[in-house]
Order: sequence, then structure tokens, then C-alpha cells
Amino acid sequence: MKVVGRMMFVAAMVCAVIGLMMVVRSEKRVAAQQTGNNPSDQDVTGPYNVDPNWPKPLSQNFAEEEGWTWGSTQAMFVQNSDRIFVGMRGELPVLLPPSEQDVTIGHLTGMFGPVAVEFPRTRANATSDSPGEWAPYPGRTEGKDFRWEHIITVYDSKGNVKEAWTQWDSLFRPQDIPATARGRVHKILISPYDPEKRVWAIDDGNQVIRIFSNDGKKLLQTIGTYDTTTPRNGIKTGLTGKPSLTKKTGPSDKTFGRQTDIAWLPDGTFFVSDGYEETRVVKYDKNGNFLTAWGEMGELGGKETRPNYFNVVHGIVIDKDRHIYVDDRSNHRVQIFDENGKFLNQWYFGPYATIYHMYIEADQQHIWMSDVMGQFLKYDLNGKMLYEWGRYGTRPGEMWGVHQFGTDKDGNLYTAEVHSGRPQKFVPKPGADPAKLVGQPFRVAWKE
Repeated sequence: MKVVGRMMFVAAMVCAVIGLMMVVRSEKRVAAQQTGNNPSDQDVTGPYNVDPNWPKPLSQNFAEEEGWTWGSTQAMFVQNSDRIFVGMRGELPVLLPPSEQDVTIGHLTGMFGPVAVEFPRTRANATSDSPGEWAPYPGRTEGKDFRWEHIITVYDSKGNVKEAWTQWDSLFRPQDIPATARGRVHKILISPYDPEKRVWAIDDGNQVIRIFSNDGKKLLQTIGTYDTTTPRNGIKTGLTGKPSLTKKTGPSDKTFGRQTDIAWLPDGTFFVSDGYEETRVVKYDKNGNFLTAWGEMGELGGKETRPNYFNVVHGIVIDKDRHIYVDDRSNHRVQIFDENGKFLNQWYFGPYATIYHMYIEADQQHIWMSDVMGQFLKYDLNGKMLYEWGRYGTRPGEMWGVHQFGTDKDGNLYTAEVHSGRPQKFVPKPGADPAKLVGQPFRVAWKE
């Protein structure tokens, strides 16, 4: 046993050394690429250069934020170059200086096979410390370990704050910190068919969707029932196979199971991917009245292959033929339905792909997807992957958990990363192939 223990210790040390070498080499590659003169482009940032100065630090935008930085960022919606919405799960203390940070080794292969390691951002904190994740938080003190502030903020393309929707911070606040911090802005959206450009904020923790006026001054409507989940979630969820942490249940046509995303038809009919715990797609009329739902709970563990069975329904888009593309995240596939829930087709990504967001271009012929490990992937509507770029990591230009993204009229790409806890801006490289850039979003009733 002592020999085995020594072997394991040596293996761990070897892995650590390899990991450190990987980090150093990666840092050099990223630094070289950011000069814009790298003849050996290894696609760290693909057809883009990263803008390391976007957005400006919180303390530059808000004097009272000195000593605080981004928590986990989940929401990113680009209305235009002067209105870029960012949603995050509260703030965390500023990170340690780079020289004092722990090394992020990442995914290594040692003598005992593949080893997947997720290290905190620093010894001080990690994005998992952000309120809004369903986990216990013993001993954490608000004002010292986290702050529930600046949950929705609007920036311009230069990284300056245009609007701070702090009047709504308490609305999205988790109700049971530090026990299980449920409450957060999961995604922010505007319907492409809505001339009023109302802002939809998905609060999956509190189980509701809130619709605001475009200027953020009015809460216009709430869909769902606050802090109440569906009856079958009360028995077993599609995420854990255990009862939901939400104790109250209500009618399935008036409740969600941690809903995640929304897509619209031209008449205002909309579909909700529902969700982390529920295993269905829900259809509503333009006024938010329940019409129908479809989907069953799949087998846990990423083994489900049957049509219409889900585990973690995490994204949804609609093409020009009104086909509904649903991200069945835990089963590593997209399922495709007509608007009445009839199954049409499915694509598989392989056992290791975890898709966080789907985005359909203005031509409605191509879908871009972001993977947890820093990949951007472009697909046609037949499920053929056309292009990919991106690199896992936490340095500028690398990505970890792009949860939502969007583009402005100049082709700049904006991302919100849930695991590395930051938004980023990517600027197209001079002469970049337009087919390799994330295209303009689909819009009808409003433009940039």
C-alpha cells in the first residue's frame, strides 16, 4: 500500500509539472496572439482578437466597488453597441495578484489515465462562491464574502456603464442565503419580433420569468409562480433524481422547474426550455398564457437516447421553418420538434460535449453553440459542424463556460462566462473570413 501511495503521489507531482508547463506555454501563446502579428495562429481566439480592457473594472465604473469584482456571469444580451446587458450572480472580493494565484492545471493525462481538475480562480474565491448556485454556503458573510449588487448592468462597446438596474437587485435575490442560495438571472433576452424591445429576465432560481420595459423602469409582467415548482419536481427532478429543493409545488401550467431559455414565433407565441429540473418544453401565447407542454424525464447519467426524453433542457432556438431546436444538455444532443411538439430529428455531439447556449444567425440557416470547455461551434440545420474555435482557460481570450453570447453591428462578439466569472469582448481580426465569425442576430421588428 505504501508503494502504491508513493506511486500515486509521484503521478500527481508529474501531472502538476506537466500542467504548469501547459499553463506557461498557453500564456505565451495567448500573449503572442494578442499582438495581432502571430504567424502561427493556434486558434486560441479563432477569427477574433480579445479586447482585454472590456469591460472596465467595476471600481472604475462604480467608485463604491473598490475591492470587488465580478461574480459568476450568466447573462449577456446585445441590443446594440451602446446597450450590452450583463447579468451576474452578485460580486466577489477582488482576486489575489497573479503571482499569488493557484495554478489552473485543467485536464491532464497522466500514467493513470485522464484526470479532470477544476481549480478555484485563486486561493481566495471561485465563481462557485457566487450566490445563486444551489449549494450550502456555511459561514459566509454578506459584505465580506459576497455582495448581492449590480445584478443587471448595461454597458457600451467601450466598457463604460450606461445603466445600472440596481433597483431590481433585491427582486432577484436568493431568499435563503446561506442555506441554499436559489435566485439569479439565468439569461436576458429580447424578442426579435417585439417593437417595444421589452427585456425578459429568466430567474430560474426563483422559478419565474420577469418582463421589463426596455429602459428598466417598469416591471411589466411575471410569468410563473415565485418560489414554487411543478408537482413532478416535488417527487423527482431530471437533474438529480431527487425531490426539488423548492418545497412548494403548484399546477404545472403555472410553474416552472428552473427554466433556462426562450424562443419566439412571429405572432408572439413563445417556447420555454424547462429546464434544469423539469424535463419539458412549454408553449405560451403572446400574453403569457399556457398552451401546451411536452417532454418526459430521461434516464440519468447521460444515457438517454429516446426522443422526447430530457435531462437538463438548457437552450432553445427556432428556424425559418418554425422548427424548435432544444438543447438536451445532459444527454449531449439537440432534439428538434415542430411547433406542436412533434419529434422530427436529433443530433448527437458525443459523450463529452456540454452545450451552454444556442444562437441562430440572421439568415436562420446556421446555429452557433458554446461549449463548457471554451469552444464555439457552428452548425448548419442538418447538424453538420462547419467550424469551431476557442480554448479552455481563464486568461484573456480563453473561455470557461460561455453561458450566453451576442454580437453588435460591427461584428464584435460579447460573452458571459459562468465559471471564470467575467464578460469578454472579441473583435474580428482584419480580413477575417465572415463565415467564421458569429453572425448578426435574427431580428425583425427592431434593428441596432
